Amino acid sequence: MFEIAIKQQQYKTYVLSDQAAQSHLEVVPERGGIITSLRLKGQEILYLDAERFANPDLSVRGGIPILFPICGNLPENTYTINGQSYHLKQHGFAREQPWEVTDQETQDKASLTLVLNSNDSTRAVYPFDFQLAFTYVLLGNTLEIRQRYTNHSGTVMPFSTGLHPYFWTPEKTQLSFEIPGTEYLDQRTRQTHSFTGAFDLDSDEIDVAFRQLSGNSATVSDRARHLHLTLNWDNNYSTFVFWTVKGKDFYCIEPWSAARNALNTGEQLIHLEPGASLETLVRLAINFV
Repeated sequence: MFEIAIKQQQYKTYVLSDQAAQSHLEVVPERGGIITSLRLKGQEILYLDAERFANPDLSVRGGIPILFPICGNLPENTYTINGQSYHLKQHGFAREQPWEVTDQETQDKASLTLVLNSNDSTRAVYPFDFQLAFTYVLLGNTLEIRQRYTNHSGTVMPFSTGLHPYFWTPEKTQLSFEIPGTEYLDQRTRQTHSFTGAFDLDSDEIDVAFRQLSGNSATVSDRARHLHLTLNWDNNYSTFVFWTVKGKDFYCIEPWSAARNALNTGEQLIHLEPGASLETLVRLAINFV
């Protein structure tokens, strides 16, 4: 049995449920269309900094923020298109804009579709007309994030997109990783290192990007929680980021369509023709062992 309920807290929150699987998903459209909670058999999978979430002046640290039209940051937060310079904050604006619910389904799954349309505030920093449509699908132990990007401009629209999931863990030393890459770029030092399947989790911060991917799936095993987490993505994603901070009970594994500064370098940037749409898919599955 599938249900979608609404609870009014600080923000209107949509709660998707698969009762048979005991899985629940919470989505807050007006706070960037963000997923704030994913629970399976009573266990919370995601991390959320509740204090930051409650403050609309701060970016959310937790849940699954949406990255668009850039992933990461730009030098001096600046990029140039057609000879004109614009400013974009880290990860873009989609995670800060209010989204609108356009469709709900509870027939054979719990499904919620949200839409973000370009507006005066987005055009001031990104001179394109667009529509983003995200459909969150909860079925059993699996979450699918189906995305559609449509260019309503009269010119080609360049962008990159990604997701920034925060996963809760009580003990990072109990994590092990299977990532389809043999080397990564340290995004702080700009140095490249070989990847042998482990990170130095005693570091103050780890922020690395795998650029040469050999597959479309990554797995994290959390021995402390007795769970396996598998993230799959389609061929629109070229970069896989791992990020964590010492002393915080989270780690992030992030599929990006392009690396940092792609809006300036053009590297692996998506160019969407006028009137065209692009569909992408990211899937998350959780298994307890």
